[in-house]
Formats: sequence, structure tokens, C-alpha cells
Amino acid sequence: MKSYKIFIGFAALFGISAVVIGALSAHASGNGFTAEAIQRIDTGLKYQFHHIAALLAVGVLSSLHRNFDSLMLKISGIAFILGIFLFSASLYAYAYTGNEIFGKITPFGGLSLILGWLFLFFFSFRR
Repeated sequence: MKSYKIFIGFAALFGISAVVIGALSAHASGNGFTAEAIQRIDTGLKYQFHHIAALLAVGVLSSLHRNFDSLMLKISGIAFILGIFLFSASLYAYAYTGNEIFGKITPFGGLSLILGWLFLFFFSFRR
């Protein structure tokens, strides 16, 4: 399977999950969630939606450069996938369970998102 299809497919799955999580969290305050838990969910959703757009961009760029198999784009896409999962999913897990161990995973997701942007930047200067 071509990498651009994988990146676009993951963006779609992350989009579906963000809408579902957003819809469920809209009713969270009535279900005993604290303000902190709702804030964690909102932060996770914000970052997830922003990086879905970045992942889509990587997928589109990859599809335009099929003959130019860019390692920088692949690393960027993989970093965005990993970052969305680690960052947003850890915040959702923390919000839903209250287990602080999930909060310790979040910075690794943030680092992965930063790396995704960094490799996209490197791609922009390719020959």
C-alpha cells in the first residue's frame, strides 16, 4: 500500500474518533467529570484536529510526489500518527480514568508531534 493512502486513512480514522470523543465529551459534565477532566479532553481534541490537518497535508504531498519517495514525508507522517495517538489518547485516558500514569505519556506524544513538524520542515528544503 502506498504511504499517502496510509496517512490519509489514519487521518480519516483520527477524524472519526475525534468527532465521537467530542460528542461523548459534550455530555461529560453531566456524568460526573471534573472541570480538569473536561479540559484534558478539550486539549486532546484540539491537538488531534490540528494534527489531522497536518497528516492530511502529508498524505496529499506524498500523493503528489509518488515518483519521489520522500523519507522526510514518511517520517513526518509516522511522527504525526504516533504523536496524535500518544498525546491525545493519553489525555483522554487520563480524563476518563483519573490515572496520572497517562499524564506521563503525554509529553512523548508532544515530542512526536514536534518531530512531525520538523521533518515536514526538512522536506520543504529537499532537492
